[in-house]
Amino acid sequence: MTIGQEIQIPGYLPQTYTIKANDTFWQIAQSLSLPVDALLLLNPTVTATQLQIGQNLILPQKITNFVISDENNYTFEKMTGDIQHLVTIYPFIQQQVIGKSVLDKDLIELQMGVGNRQKHINGSFHANEWITTPVIMRFINEYALALTNNTSIRGLNTLPLFENNTLSLVPMVNPDGVNLVLNGVNAAGNLEDYVLTLNNGSNDFSGWKANINGVDLNNQYPALWEEEAKKKPTTPQPRDFPGYQPLTEPEAIAMAELAQQKPFEIMNAFHTQGEVIYWGFQGLEPPVSQTIVEEFERVSGYQPIQYVDSFAGYKDWFIQEFQKPGNTVELGLGTNPPLPINQFEEIYQETLGGIMLATLYL
Repeated sequence: MTIGQEIQIPGYLPQTYTIKANDTFWQIAQSLSLPVDALLLLNPTVTATQLQIGQNLILPQKITNFVISDENNYTFEKMTGDIQHLVTIYPFIQQQVIGKSVLDKDLIELQMGVGNRQKHINGSFHANEWITTPVIMRFINEYALALTNNTSIRGLNTLPLFENNTLSLVPMVNPDGVNLVLNGVNAAGNLEDYVLTLNNGSNDFSGWKANINGVDLNNQYPALWEEEAKKKPTTPQPRDFPGYQPLTEPEAIAMAELAQQKPFEIMNAFHTQGEVIYWGFQGLEPPVSQTIVEEFERVSGYQPIQYVDSFAGYKDWFIQEFQKPGNTVELGLGTNPPLPINQFEEIYQETLGGIMLATLYL
């Protein structure tokens, strides 16, 4: 920092206060537990000794509650609005666009922390698994809130976690698909007729997992892709079509490039459902993967499953390429996604202590 440089203090928002009879800067500052200097800095054009009734001051409002409060029907637009609100209050949350979806929506990565240990979490690879996105967003909010209010989460001091790690999060890998599930065919833009045809003419897109092109983004990776393709549809579908070859879709490409650019020690991909964690691929996972997944099991109750007859996923490719711990975490219970929003609090609490915090302290 240099003399005269402006900095933003995280955890506050400006609010307007109207001067009343007998108000003074000192009384106002005392009522807010703030130094008088803070009010002077926020109100440089106001003369402290000449306050007028009805005059407006700008006061710093300490944020002590969640900013994110509406997790239902969590569309791309709802997410981006929440991101902008969070970044305004907590400027240490960094954001960047790592790519674009088929319909030109931003694929947003958020980063929290200043440490050398890089970890990663993502959600909504599958469109109708959109509940994974507000789970991630709530965690970002709770983590930032604890940091700025000097409080713990589950008894853990968050500042050492922030100082030791840089946490990368992509809350919504498949924004076009999520909006299609939640908003219906109008979300497809100029591809309305195309997605209706793929969906057998139905306006019910609740079973849609793919991106807007009808490609399953979690079957797009060159990790035994040919083996997976033999078992899956050969043309675009609402779910399971792996594409005509690996890495054809912009969303899948962006996620591959992100992992290639950053040395993630741990990667967790959030899906639904089953309360299980898939953590191996062809024996390429390092020994520490078992230690990590056993800790996840201990604190979440989710069952570890090392191998499954499914390939070409992001987790598979991550383990294959980097020989680092990668996990597909299946949140919640139920028969078919989308999971009901009434499961959100239970899922979040299991994931908060069981996966997200553990990812940071391991």
